[in-house]
Amino acid sequence: MPGGTYGVEGPASGGRRTAIVVGAGIGGLAATLSLRRAGWDVVLVEQAARFTEVGAGIQLAPNATRVLRRLDVLDAVAAPASRPSHLSFRSWSDGAEICRYATGREAEEEFGAPYLLLHRADLHDALVAAVPPGSVRLNTTVVDITQDDDSACITTATGERLHADLVVAADGIRSAARQWLFGKDEAVFSGTTAYRALLPSAEVADLGLAPLAVWLGPDRHFVHYWVRRGELLNVVAVFSTQEPTQESWTAQAEPGEQLREFAGWDARVLTILERAGRVLRYGIHTRTPLTRWNVGRVALLGDSAHAMVPFQAQGAAQAILDASALTDALADATPTEVPAALARYTARRLPTATATQSASTQAGRDFHLPDGPEAGSRNARMAAHAAENRFMPQAAAWRADGRDDEPDS
Repeated sequence: MPGGTYGVEGPASGGRRTAIVVGAGIGGLAATLSLRRAGWDVVLVEQAARFTEVGAGIQLAPNATRVLRRLDVLDAVAAPASRPSHLSFRSWSDGAEICRYATGREAEEEFGAPYLLLHRADLHDALVAAVPPGSVRLNTTVVDITQDDDSACITTATGERLHADLVVAADGIRSAARQWLFGKDEAVFSGTTAYRALLPSAEVADLGLAPLAVWLGPDRHFVHYWVRRGELLNVVAVFSTQEPTQESWTAQAEPGEQLREFAGWDARVLTILERAGRVLRYGIHTRTPLTRWNVGRVALLGDSAHAMVPFQAQGAAQAILDASALTDALADATPTEVPAALARYTARRLPTATATQSASTQAGRDFHLPDGPEAGSRNARMAAHAAENRFMPQAAAWRADGRDDEPDS
């Protein structure tokens, strides 16, 4: 209804603290849950008319699952998940193991939360189920965000104006809010494209696959792990290319395309790709790091702030950590203190997320080294590290979960 409001025309009254979260992806849902637990009155707006099952596998390290426990959703998230005992790095041509790291009970005991493998839709569904339906407005497209000293305001495609003390823009890699706040800035093709597929476990039961593995090869790498309690194998096959590729969760690869791209790889990899059936193909895009995420009463969160390549499996985790840090900064803030609180949130999270972006990009380079001295040196370094450490190098960051009382790595 045009002209309607959420809250009041201006700052919240009667002690209410009001927030609007734009975008009901993982980051937006986590922010909504977290802010509600801190006493904020939150409305979550999403342009989709309904929630649908999109995406495929996702990894959640202990830094993210610890936050999910605080939000009282970890049990629901973990129920359909798989818990890998270890991560195995392997050579592309013959499958020889380069090294392995613990990700199971040892990691959970060390970092205080589990390492989970799950379907993205299962994570999304668990978060949606925890948000009261009355707090969600589907089929609502935001066309502008404005603000003054007293409140922030979103304008919808129907002309409705909703005011609140705070607007959190979690509107994804193609964020319109980011451009409204900081000017024209497009997503950047990373130079990598991925094939994705899900296979029933019975289709690959004869291959003796590790629970979680990354195969490294020239200009390519291949990832597989179990989701939905081991009922499905999630497959991601990444290759470098200079030809920009569409960013899409639904675009299908041409028949046999994935086999041609990975010709010469270990027979197990080729067997998985051959048996995959329906294979999706999508270009991996990122966003250029920003120097700030907040303007006044409006702040970015998740991919809108720091979309990254997925080569350290931290994209979703970083969005969840954003939600934790955002709420930590705003927990005791009054409406007038929102801009200062958002500045603290940005100061807390931006350096860590930017470093994770950079490390993920570097991981992709390391994964794709050509055969020869460079790859040999990489493999030797990885084996030497694993011989002295139970957990992978980036595991040092799993101790930090975005709260002021948790040290950043």
